[in-house]
Amino acid sequence: MTVYAITSLAAFQADPVLLARWIRGQWSIENRLHWVRDVSFDEDRSQVRTAHGPQVMAALRNLAITALRLSGATNIAAALRHHARDTSRPLATYAIT
Repeated sequence: MTVYAITSLAAFQADPVLLARWIRGQWSIENRLHWVRDVSFDEDRSQVRTAHGPQVMAALRNLAITALRLSGATNIAAALRHHARDTSRPLATYAIT
């Protein structure tokens, strides 16, 4: 696989190992957050499209993902299903009991 990247670094500064680390870091963000939002929350099919609605919904989704990760969840989809089965679980995750 070939990956192309654009950088403002000079040729002597563009260490291949460093560039690879940055690119992998970007993909880890994509895989840990954006992919989860796209798949688990079906964000691409959201019909919230006006005013500040899309930004607010993205922030709420990020909040839910962060809370689940902080509570130890490694599989967000499974954690969402687990929390959906009992209305007290989301409240306990946010320490609202």
